[in-house]
Amino acid sequence: DVECALRESTAKWKIVVGHHAIRSIGFHGDTEELVNYLLPILKANNVDFYINGHDHCLQNISDTNSRMEFLTSGAGSKAWRGDMKKQRREGLRFFYDGQGFMSLQLSQFDAHIAFYDAYGTVLHTWNVWKPIFHSSM
Repeated sequence: DVECALRESTAKWKIVVGHHAIRSIGFHGDTEELVNYLLPILKANNVDFYINGHDHCLQNISDTNSRMEFLTSGAGSKAWRGDMKKQRREGLRFFYDGQGFMSLQLSQFDAHIAFYDAYGTVLHTWNVWKPIFHSSM
């Protein structure tokens, strides 16, 4: 169902939201089943963002083989664990072990991602631009 919906989508931005992380350096780490089975579908269908919770932290990880961003906004009650996986840190742009939240603003051509602590202080921002394709037809 996910593969079909993504393939048929004409959305400018493709965003998939799930509970478990595909990529994470937090307490739970990568979810291997999602890496093996879901990630190839997301890449094949040019998904821009995969947003999840589950790990009680804030994270921004860029995929090293596509334009996809992995965004974790799960910084709730079990924050401040001090857990950070040592492996698979490539693409890591931001990690925060404390409580907070994330926002995502979209326009036709760009996206602005911001992570905040529990008091609303901006901790990290990241901008993503959609490439503009020109058809020769």
